[in-house]
Amino acid sequence: MTALFIRYRNLHENFSADTDFNSPQKFHSKAVPRIGGLAIFLSLLFAGVIRLLSDTYSATLLLFLLGCSFPAFCFGLMEDLTKNISPRMRLLACFGSAILASYFLGAILHSIDLPWVDPLLQYPVISLAVTCIMIAGLTNSYNIIDGFNGLACMVGIISLAAIAYVAFRSNDSTLLFVAVATIGAILGFFIWNYPRGLIFLGDGGAYLLGFSIGVLSVLLVVRNSAVSPWFAALINIYPIFETIFSIWRKKFIKKMSPGVPDGVHLHMLIYGRIARWVDPGNENALISDNARTSPFLWMFSSLAVFPATIWWQNTFALQALTLAFCIFYIYIYRSIVLFKKPRWLK
Repeated sequence: MTALFIRYRNLHENFSADTDFNSPQKFHSKAVPRIGGLAIFLSLLFAGVIRLLSDTYSATLLLFLLGCSFPAFCFGLMEDLTKNISPRMRLLACFGSAILASYFLGAILHSIDLPWVDPLLQYPVISLAVTCIMIAGLTNSYNIIDGFNGLACMVGIISLAAIAYVAFRSNDSTLLFVAVATIGAILGFFIWNYPRGLIFLGDGGAYLLGFSIGVLSVLLVVRNSAVSPWFAALINIYPIFETIFSIWRKKFIKKMSPGVPDGVHLHMLIYGRIARWVDPGNENALISDNARTSPFLWMFSSLAVFPATIWWQNTFALQALTLAFCIFYIYIYRSIVLFKKPRWLK
């Protein structure tokens, strides 16, 4: 699907290509189609239909997941095509998808292993609100980290691999299938997106990834009591904390609206002060500065995800690791901002 979109780009690039080269979050220099998310959505739809022939239950879960994702994906895709959908409308669509997932898939958390919070989650309205905030927040956070070739999709693959592994350990073959199918669909996009950036995820693709991972994370905890809720938190902590930190930084440090894009996210700092330092001024490099940035963040995300797959049942260890990752994030960010980046990071 992705190859076809690229091969016949002349038929759709007038409305699908990203021609904005001046925004602070843009790091490409030529028009590139940003409808990669549509290829992922269609391939997952195809996978669900094929799965109906062998396992109706898992196929139904995948198809319902796609149906619930439709508001977020659709509004994101409309933004990709029209560049005229406000952030508020897209955020509301993400909440709409989260509500649908809670109702149709049962993706509602009733415990997060915090003694002062869990009693409140016994009230359906509160548990629904908390779960929707979590899912919608993760959905939007993948759009925030989607700034460089291969970044958001590989971070998503790493998290989905952790979900698949724990689903396997928990004998949950249904979630294992959905996670692996999603990894396969993303890989079909990834090989065309990295390293050359022949096509982008777009807002629709980023929302689809974030929403799917968020819902699967919640379902893994809901369906398997042995899985700690903090496993879901730790495997997604990089995009989640990137979003929280960005909101705090914009609102309280820069005194600006959190919805206004800027150029000082962590991945942008790594691009400007580390990736470009490796091989400066080499126009003939096989790997561009854009593509060279992503592996730093893949490894950074893995620092949280890999330990989570080891201690997926140990709530205390997962809580400690989540806190440690947040502190490490702030340390790395502050070091780069102050031009004191650690030598090992280079």
